[in-house]
Parts: sequence; C-alpha cells; structure tokens
Amino acid sequence: LLEIVILAFCWVYIRKYQSRQESEVISTITAICALAVALITSALLPVDIFLVSFMKYPNGTYKDWAAINETRKQIEDTVLYGYYTLYSIVLFCVFFWIPFVYFYYEEKDEDNVSKCSQVKNALKYTIGFVIVCAALLLIGTFVPLPPPSRQNSTQWEKVQYLFKELGSRDGVAALSFSISSLTLIGMLAVITYTAYGMSALPLTLIKGVRSVRYERLENTEDTEQVEQRIGKLKAKCGDGRPLSMRDRRTLQDLETRLQTLRRQARHLEVAERDCCTKVGGALRPLKILLGVFFFLVALLFVAALFISNLDKALHSAGINTGFVIFGTNLTNPLNELLLALQPVFPLDYVLITVITVYFVFTSMAGIRNMGIWFFWMRLYKIRPERTRPQALLFLCMILLLIVLHTSYMIYSLAPQYVMYGSQKYQLQVRKCASVTTKICDADAPEDQCTITRTYLFLHKFWFFSTVYYFGNWAFLAVFTIGLMVSCCKGKKSVIEGEVAADDSDFSDDEYVH
Repeated sequence: LLEIVILAFCWVYIRKYQSRQESEVISTITAICALAVALITSALLPVDIFLVSFMKYPNGTYKDWAAINETRKQIEDTVLYGYYTLYSIVLFCVFFWIPFVYFYYEEKDEDNVSKCSQVKNALKYTIGFVIVCAALLLIGTFVPLPPPSRQNSTQWEKVQYLFKELGSRDGVAALSFSISSLTLIGMLAVITYTAYGMSALPLTLIKGVRSVRYERLENTEDTEQVEQRIGKLKAKCGDGRPLSMRDRRTLQDLETRLQTLRRQARHLEVAERDCCTKVGGALRPLKILLGVFFFLVALLFVAALFISNLDKALHSAGINTGFVIFGTNLTNPLNELLLALQPVFPLDYVLITVITVYFVFTSMAGIRNMGIWFFWMRLYKIRPERTRPQALLFLCMILLLIVLHTSYMIYSLAPQYVMYGSQKYQLQVRKCASVTTKICDADAPEDQCTITRTYLFLHKFWFFSTVYYFGNWAFLAVFTIGLMVSCCKGKKSVIEGEVAADDSDFSDDEYVH
C-alpha cells in the first residue's frame, strides 16, 4: 500500500511540473521511478528504528520470538539486505540510468539522428559515470582503516566494536564507501537546497502572496511607463537621425522589459481566472497555521542539530573517529521528546517519520524555488507544466543524493534514538540485589541492545563522518542566512517563478491557454 501511495504521489508531482511541449515517455517514467526510489529509501530509517525497538518489551526484556540471538540476526540481515537493495538501485540510477536517459534526450535535439545513434552516443557518455562507480567500489573494497593514534582506549574499543559489526560482511565496505561518496554530494545539496527550503517555506506560507488585482494594476502602470519611454526614444529618430549607442542599448532593454511585462499580464489574467487562486484565498488561515507549524518544526530541527553538534565538539571520541558520540551529554530536546513518546505507541515512530518526510519535502521546495544550479550558473528552472525533461531528471538525481544524507542529518538530531530506538535493558544493582530498567546506550551489554543498521552504515568510514560533522555547521549557517533574507523579503508574487526575462513567447504558449 505504501509503495502504491508513493508511486501515485510521484506520478502527480512529475506530471504537474512536466513540460507539455517537451514531455517524453522514457524521461517521464525515469523521473517517476527515481523519485519513488528516493522516497522509499527515506522510509528505511523509521523502519530500521521500529524493528530494533519492536524486539523488546518496555521492561527491557526480549520478546519471546526475539529471545534467540539467531532470530535477531535474521531480522538484522533482512534490514541490511533492504539497504543493499535500495542503495544498489540508487547507485544504478545515479551512475547509469539517469545519465543514460539524460544524454539520450540531449541527442534527440540533434537533427537527423537515428534511434541507434542516440543509444550509442548516450552509452558513450554514460560509460564515464560507470567508470567512476566502479572506481568507488574498488576503493571501498581495499581502502585501509588504520586506528587513530593517541585515542582514549575505552572510546576506541567502542569504535572498533562498531566497525567490526559491519566490516565483517562481504561487499558492505565497497557499497558503504560508494554511498558515502554520493552522500558527500548530497550534503552539498542539503546545505544549498534543504537549508533554503526549510527557512523560506514556512515564511512563504505565513506571508502569503500579493493580491492579483493589485499586481495587474501595477503591471498596467509599468507597461504604460515603458511604452512612453520607448515612444520618446523612437521620436528622437523621427527625422531620420540615428540613435546613439547608449539610446539603442536603452531601447533594446526597454523592449525586452515590455515583452516581459506583457507575458506577466497574460499570466496574471490566467491567475485571476484560475479557481485555484480563489480557493487558495479561502484556505489562507489553514496556510498560516501550516506555516507556523513548519516554522516550529524548523526551529526544533535547528536547535537539536546545534546542540548535537556542540555535544560532539565537547564530548565525542575525536576528529579521527568521525566525532562518534556514545549517548547524549547535553539535553537534546528532540531526542528527549522521542524518548518521552515511547510509552505511547506509536507516537515516537510517527514523529520520526514526520521529521523524515518534512526533511524531504522542504528539500523539494528548495529545489523548486531555486532551480537547478551549477555553482553560479543556473541550468534549469522548475516551473509547473513548463519544466524540461532534463530538469526533472536533475531534480530526481539531487533528491536521491539528498535522501542519502537524510539518515545522517536525522542521526545528528537524535543520536541516541537513531542508534537504539526505544530499546531498554535490565541492569542488576549489586548493593540491593534488585533489577532496574535503563534506556539503551553505549554502556549497555552487547547482547542486550541491538544497534540499527543505519548507524553502522553511517560510521563505517570515520573520515566521511568528519566531513558530515562540519557540513552540519555549514547547514546551520546557511539556514540562519536564509531565514534572515526570508524575513526581510516581502510577499511573493502570485506568478513568481513562472515568468522571467529570458522566457520566449513559445514558452508562454505552453502555459497560457
């Protein structure tokens, strides 16, 4: 049922933004499937946490079916195979299928190119991505993991135990290294798109959009002013005298501006007729409440991330272990909230799922508002019914990379909960010969608490965790800057993002009808 819901959502989302003039079956199917893989992969973390928690009773004892170590191993292996499968699909999408479809569509733009030539040329360009993937797998297989020097022995024993848990399995090192390498790129996308989406989306919902009637009036006044200036410039050459270089350049800029204003007028006319605009006005109070909710979630997200990073800076096992931390030394509000919700099943799982979904959807909002960028160059725009197939493929690839980094971000928010879930264990008190129940942490006996497979994947290579740690600080900085900019900006136009100076009349015909 979950897969059907995700596929339905992906189909609606892609069809909403897909260009009507340039749509193609193969790129559409690829975008829908890639987006579905991204969303399904993001669901692995809540499932992993649920399974390790479901093995035990609230009093810290194992349930009858999980009392045997072999049974627990089978469940752990099942989760691990789930990671194998989905992560392998992610590698296939990122390094082969999406690049192949992208280059195949690019070759279609060339004149007089046969289908066979399209496939050959697309494969030729895709081979480069395959070589990179193969290199990452080989490096991950043979890369050494030397122990850090001058490390606290007790802390390092715990780190070695984590590496041993996952390192003994065939193929895990290669897959983990490849996924971690992609996660570094995903970290950059998170810092760029998710941080912006998380800061801008709530304030956009709270502020709302400008009045369509006011915008049409403003557009009419601007159009009249530009037309008057164009008329004055053309009057200068009425007697046959040529315009100066400066006037010709000004005239060209004004004519470009006039074309943009006329396109805006057509879009504003459609927006005023559109029933969605009227419905949006009626739902204004709901949007404000949703914006406030998203804003509070964002503040909780950022506060928990800052406290977790500060905790790692003060109490972690060190930079040479990827700032691995065992338990929490500073009060983390999100971690405490998840632990407090444990007695009321399934509120803690609902919350961790909501956080995961929120993280993914704010990323989608950031990509939609910013478009696809390569450093300072804007490659594609994401606009309803006018997004090119290549842009949709880029969007899905970026989301795949972001989802890979989601697990580490959520671990950073609630490290103890992501590591053990809601597990507890029984501790024998020697003095009074009684038993007390404690929440699982790094001090628990190895056979009493099961570590999530997510946590082990995250810390297979400590040097990646070190980079992720500093990436979290960058995320906090970008979020803060984005929040200040969003607070200073006024209301958005009702057609913001739909019209730009470099649009053509052909692109208008695609939307206005």
